[in-house]
Amino acid sequence: MWIRDVLNKILWDPREDPENYEVVILHRGAYRARKIISASLIKRVDAQFLIYTDEKGEEVYIPLHRVLEVRRRDTGEVKWSKRY
Repeated sequence: MWIRDVLNKILWDPREDPENYEVVILHRGAYRARKIISASLIKRVDAQFLIYTDEKGEEVYIPLHRVLEVRRRDTGEVKWSKRY
């Protein structure tokens, strides 16, 4: 399954709650070059990017190739992981 499909399912499937998911992205300058964002902050996913609202209220575009993992917060279950 493609990362775009996983994220869209989390965002738009009424059986899912984006609050229950977190997305790990490659983020230079962050601890271990990784940043974790709540899936509830994601506003939309297009062909190449996920767009989320940061703590300043600004839209941030993250290329999908920088998404490393998507996991459930409550169980830690990995829903999607990038292969290296």
